[in-house]
Amino acid sequence: MSKVETQLTINLPDGSKRNLECGATAADLAQSIAQGLYRKAVGALINGEIRDLFSVLSDGDTVKILTADDVESLELLRHSTAHVMAEAVQRIFPQAKIAIGPTITDGFYYDFEIPGHTLSTEDLSKIEDEMKRISQENQRIVRHQIPDVDKQISEFKNGGEKFKAELLEEHKHESPTLYLMQDKDGKTIWNDLCRGPHLPNTGLIKAFKLLKVSGSYWRADEKREQLQRIYATCWWKTSDLEDYLKRLEEAEKRDHRKLSKQLDLFSVHDEVGPGLIFWHPNLATIRATIEDFWRDVHRKRGYQFVFTPHIASEQLYEISGHLQSYGENMYSAMDIDGQPYRAKPMNCPGHIMIYRSRLRSYRDLPVRFAELGTVYRYERSGVLHGMLRVRGFTQDDSHIFCTPEQLEGEINGILDLIDFMMTTFGYKYKAYLATRPEKYLGTDEEWAMATGALEAALKSRNLDYEVDEGGGVFYAPKIDIKLYDAIGREWQGPTVQVDLNLPKRFDVTYIGEDGERHQAVMVHRAVLGSMERFCGGLIEHYAGVFPTWLAPTQVIVLPISDRHQEYAAQVLAKLRAADVRANMDDKSETVNYRIREAQMQQIPFMLIVGDKEAADSAVAVRHRRDGDLGVQKVDDFVELITKEIKERK
Repeated sequence: MSKVETQLTINLPDGSKRNLECGATAADLAQSIAQGLYRKAVGALINGEIRDLFSVLSDGDTVKILTADDVESLELLRHSTAHVMAEAVQRIFPQAKIAIGPTITDGFYYDFEIPGHTLSTEDLSKIEDEMKRISQENQRIVRHQIPDVDKQISEFKNGGEKFKAELLEEHKHESPTLYLMQDKDGKTIWNDLCRGPHLPNTGLIKAFKLLKVSGSYWRADEKREQLQRIYATCWWKTSDLEDYLKRLEEAEKRDHRKLSKQLDLFSVHDEVGPGLIFWHPNLATIRATIEDFWRDVHRKRGYQFVFTPHIASEQLYEISGHLQSYGENMYSAMDIDGQPYRAKPMNCPGHIMIYRSRLRSYRDLPVRFAELGTVYRYERSGVLHGMLRVRGFTQDDSHIFCTPEQLEGEINGILDLIDFMMTTFGYKYKAYLATRPEKYLGTDEEWAMATGALEAALKSRNLDYEVDEGGGVFYAPKIDIKLYDAIGREWQGPTVQVDLNLPKRFDVTYIGEDGERHQAVMVHRAVLGSMERFCGGLIEHYAGVFPTWLAPTQVIVLPISDRHQEYAAQVLAKLRAADVRANMDDKSETVNYRIREAQMQQIPFMLIVGDKEAADSAVAVRHRRDGDLGVQKVDDFVELITKEIKERK
C-alpha cells in the first residue's frame, strides 16, 4: 500500500488541512494540533455531528475539537452525567430498572422503575453523593459495538432490564451500541444501551444538581409501567451551576400558579376537569384590557371581526383534513340528530366558510378576518400545566386571504403588528424561518413562492432571524417568534404560516382581473397565541407586578378614619369617571395595615385621605415601588394616571 493510501486528510474549521494515519481518532487529531488542546478536549464535531473524542476519522472529514468552552460540549456533559446518575441509582437501589435518560434544555432526566420504593428528597441527596464518588473514580466511558444482539437481549431480560431489552429489540438492526463504565484496570462496572456520544471519562463531571422527582409512564403510555423520573442539571463550572440555580429560584417566585393564589387570578376544579381554566375577576379584568387593546389595534389595521361556532359537523373536519391528521387531539364526536359533531380544534375552517359565503373579486382582497376563538384540544393529563398547557383555550386567531402579489406586503404588516404588540408588553424576541419538511403537501414552486415571501418580509425589516431547516408544518412554511421574558426564558410566541393546503381543499378562490377564478393565498397568524398561555406567561414576566394600564385595580383609596369616607367616595367617583379602575378600602384596620395589604396585591397607587387632603381637594399619593410621592391635587393625579394608562407605560 502506498504512503498516500495510508493517510487521511482532515479539514479544520479555519480552512486548513491536517494529514493523519488511517485509523486515527479525533483525540489523535487534537494531539497533532497542540498538547494543550488535547488536554482540554472532551469530544469532537465531525461533519456537524457531535461525536466521542475517540471516534475514528474518515478521509475528508471536517472536524472541530470540542472543549468545555464550546456550547456543543454541554450535550456531551449532560448525556454522560445522566449515565453517572443512573449508575448511582442502581448502586443505591439494586432493584432499580432503568428506562431512558435524554438531555433537555439546561439538563437531563432519567426514568426508573424502583419496585417497593418511592424516591424522596433525601434520596436525591444520597444519589448526588454517590455521583460524586463515581466522578472521583474517574471511570472511563467506552463505546462498545454489540456483537450479538439476540444474546444481549437475553442478558438484559435475565437481568430484569426489560426496558433495555425492549429498546434493543426495536433497534436491533441499527448497529446498536453499549456504553461501558470501566475502572482503572479496564473492568466494566456498569453499562447502558445508548447510541452516545459521551465524554471520555467521569472525572470531567463535577458541577451538577438533582432537582426534583416526578411520575412518568414508559413510552408516555398511561397503560404501560409507571416510572419515577429524576430531573437534573449540570454545567462545566460551579459558578454556572450556581447562576442557573438562582435563575430557577427566581422562576419559582414567578410561577404563575403560585402568584395566582396570592393575587386571586384563576383556578382549576376537579369537579369540572383538568386543563379548563376559571378566570377570576382580577385576571378577567387583565384579559378584557388586553382584548380591548387587541381589537383596537386590529381595527386600525383593517381587520374584520368574526365569530364562529364552538362545534361543527364532522364533515367540515373531513374536508379540512383535521380528522385524518389531527384526530387524536380532537374530542370524541357527539350525536346531534343522528349526525356526528366535534368541538372545534381550530378556527381556520370556520373563517373559510365565511370567506366562501359569497363570490370574491380581486378588488375585495386582501380580506383579513380576526377572531378571539375558543378551541378545544385533547392534552394528556401529565403535560397539563396551569394556564400554559390546557385543554380549552382562546386563540387570537386571524386568517388573511390575498393574491400572490399581495402576500409579501401582508406578511410585512403582520410582522409590524407583532413588533408593536410585543414591544408594548415589554418582550424582546427572535424570529425563526421554518422551511419545507421532508413530507409536505403542494408543489416545489408553491413552497418556493411562500418561503420566499416570508424571507423577503424578514429581510425588508432587517429583522435578525435564523433558518429552521425542515421545521415547517406539512402544509406551510412559517415564521416562528420566540419571546424572551424578564429573566431571559424563551416562550413560544407569535406565528405566521402561508397555507398551501386548505385553499385547495376548500376551493378558496377569487375572480381575477382576467375574469377567471384563481386560488387565493391563505395566511394563518396568531400574535398572542392563546389568551391562557399569554396571560400565564405575562404573570411570570411581570412577577405579578402588572404595569398600571393592565393592573386589575389601578388605584386604592384609603380614608384615614370613618369621618373621611365621604371625601374618599368623592375621590373614588372622580377616578371612575375618568375610567380608572379604582376601589376604596375603608376597613377598620390601621392605614399602615391597609397599605401593606395593597402592596401585597401589587396595586400601583394608594391614595391616603384625611382632614388636610379633604380641605385642599388633594390626596397623599403612595406608589407600590417608589413609596411616598407627596400630596397632589385630585385633578392633577387623575391627569397623571390617565396619561400613564393611555401611553401603556
